[in-house]
Amino acid sequence: MGLEITGRYRYPPPRNDWLAQHTEEIIDPSRPIIDSHHHIWTESQNQYLLDDFADDVNSGHNLVASVAVQAHYGYRTEGPEALRCVGETEELAAIRIAARSRGIAADTGAAIVAFADLMMADRVASVIEAHIAAAPASFRGIRHSVSRDPHFPEGIVLRPAPAGMLAEDRYRAGLATVAGFGLTYDAMLYHRQIPELTAAANALPELQVVLDHIGCIIGVGPYEGKESDSFQYWRRAMQDLAQCPNVSVKLGGFGMIICGAKWHERPRPPGSDELAQAWRPYIENCIELFGADRCMFESNFPVDKAMYSYAVVWNAFKRVTLGASEAEKDSLFRGTAARIYRIDISPSSLSTKGT
Repeated sequence: MGLEITGRYRYPPPRNDWLAQHTEEIIDPSRPIIDSHHHIWTESQNQYLLDDFADDVNSGHNLVASVAVQAHYGYRTEGPEALRCVGETEELAAIRIAARSRGIAADTGAAIVAFADLMMADRVASVIEAHIAAAPASFRGIRHSVSRDPHFPEGIVLRPAPAGMLAEDRYRAGLATVAGFGLTYDAMLYHRQIPELTAAANALPELQVVLDHIGCIIGVGPYEGKESDSFQYWRRAMQDLAQCPNVSVKLGGFGMIICGAKWHERPRPPGSDELAQAWRPYIENCIELFGADRCMFESNFPVDKAMYSYAVVWNAFKRVTLGASEAEKDSLFRGTAARIYRIDISPSSLSTKGT
């Protein structure tokens, strides 16, 4: 089962020959990094499996671990419908073992964020228990997208969720069940929905919420050319969200076509200096509002790979944070993700990789 692609926009496939036109020296190459958000999938135009991720990991940065996030990969093809999503956790757990056996430097899928239908309310516990059984050492959270925007009734890239899910009693009961298991909730939504997330986070203070892709600021359709208006709306909404101490933010996803990214249309790919300049206002505002200890960088590969390479995206993040303290850098690149997703990258655990 693949992603439910719909609407007029599609994920552009990465072009390795195009990306290879621009290479850079790696900035601060020894800094430990946890990629807090990437996917494994088999989309027809955009297959991204362990070998592909390994090639990116080996591009020069010191990737020590990663968080593999649901993308409808490896679902079971039989059995109860509600449990078919557990197939993705099974596959990602197997990929983690395969990566270790091949000596890949990064602990690939050290944390797994999978799907479960939170509209099952407290009955979702049986699905969560199955995920835990499939990957007891790495299963860390649930993502059930609520993404929708009234300007895109057929969806932008993914099938739109029903309106108002974050306020639904059943969905909130599902969120409470996630919290009861001590798991995270990865929130996938669009920027106009951030106030809905704030209300849910306030109602469920025991739930650890992680906002994906800084809230997915839409930059296509009626939002194109209105970047300033969208930025101001987003910042006000993020100010309110930041008052919820149980919310953290993933910094990344800027290469998504729904955000208005068009670098793939150029003859040559962008460099990290250009990306850093474009992203600085968003990243710096997130760090100012939430603090470095509630922010974490993400590649969002392979979605963002259509726009820039793995080496370049991490160089861009490093350029934006050149003036940050060492403690702030460690939180942004490693510490926040390690704490939120309970990833052990102690020296003893790192020394056992590949064994």
